[in-house]
Amino acid sequence: MAKPIPKIGSRKNGRIGSRKHARKIPKGVIHVQASFNNTIVTVTDVRGRVISWSSAGTCGFKGTRRGTPFAAQTAAGNVIRTVANQGMQRAEVMIKGPGLGRDAVLRAIRRSGILLNFIRDVTPMPHNGCRSPKKRRV
Repeated sequence: MAKPIPKIGSRKNGRIGSRKHARKIPKGVIHVQASFNNTIVTVTDVRGRVISWSSAGTCGFKGTRRGTPFAAQTAAGNVIRTVANQGMQRAEVMIKGPGLGRDAVLRAIRRSGILLNFIRDVTPMPHNGCRSPKKRRV
């Protein structure tokens, strides 16, 4: 009986997650989701594939301290440090949500030296929804 051919990315041969060199990403998109309880910062390439992410919760803040501007600034600093090592120089920023960490994250990104193409607020706005159905006549 012949042995099955192992897949290239299978777990058995240990090739998942191991790269000889990190990808060089010159341009990316920084997504900031700032709620009242937490701030999540995600960096993607221009195609939308996630490169790195961090949140106030993963930085060690618990409870109500996760929603503070300092926690958001710390999370942004962690993400920016990792993507700057991968060679990112330019970025676009998409900010979503009403939280306190919006301005703190933006300040941390500006201070890092990454050039910003644009900053866009993509917070969803309600528009009174769909039209309600007709009244039922009996």
